[in-house]
Amino acid sequence: MIKKALKHTFTLLNVDHVNLDAKWNYKNVISPYFRLYYIDAGEGEIWDVSTKIRLEPGFLYIIPSFTLCNLFCKSYLSQYFVQFFEESSDGISLFANNRSILRVKAAEIDIVNFARLLEINPGRGINRSDNPKVYEKNIFYKEYQELNNQQSLSTFIETHGILLQLVSRFLTPAVFENKDSGHVPAKILSAISYIQLNLHRDLSVSHLAKKANLHTDYFSRLFHQHTGERPVRYIHEKRIERAQYLMVTTQMTYAEIATQTGFENIFYFSKIFKKITGMSPGNYKKQTDLINF
Repeated sequence: MIKKALKHTFTLLNVDHVNLDAKWNYKNVISPYFRLYYIDAGEGEIWDVSTKIRLEPGFLYIIPSFTLCNLFCKSYLSQYFVQFFEESSDGISLFANNRSILRVKAAEIDIVNFARLLEINPGRGINRSDNPKVYEKNIFYKEYQELNNQQSLSTFIETHGILLQLVSRFLTPAVFENKDSGHVPAKILSAISYIQLNLHRDLSVSHLAKKANLHTDYFSRLFHQHTGERPVRYIHEKRIERAQYLMVTTQMTYAEIATQTGFENIFYFSKIFKKITGMSPGNYKKQTDLINF
């Protein structure tokens, strides 16, 4: 488990302490980065498709990347927040099986860590607006990437260490659904890693089964048994997640993103994108206002 955790790198996007009011009321927010809150006063709500959670003082909350959520404050909410990107050596998110809003009781060290993050990363708030449709834009992502490039080595490592500590608070057995990879056949684990690292290549079920030296039908059943998804659906979901990430972090066109994520043409890409997200790439872009980076 330790080696697996160390595969993940977290890169700072924003960190700040803010006082929010009833204007903080945003629906259908979905972002390619993580959000983590510590509430020190007031109250609010966040919810996804299945769970509504009250934001209250003394608790930490995390919203994993690509988790559709709603953000709401009735009157007043005081929060520390940090937003950050995740990268992993095998392309598999630490929260791949936990795409839901999680909450834990805050400890004194969490408050200290937030204060330290703010101290060593001044000027990293959103500043312009708390509306995702305003700050999730091309020019703002470029600004924060440049700020990361200007960090000293000691600040970069300390920032990453604090982010690891904050994320670790949600990885306890009581909170985190940890699927023990030791029970998953090596051939299925190998197939999952191969999919993540080769989204731009041929990933037909027959090709994956052949690599695993298994019959196609048996491979498909085994894959579904241990992942909860049929191979084709799983591949589509990972390709679309990657496409959403590329829409924010690159200057690629939709056609280029389609090619990069293994779709034979932009029409098929658009069809699957809508099937997975419920909207076309164009409508997704309009709704979230995510402009190519």
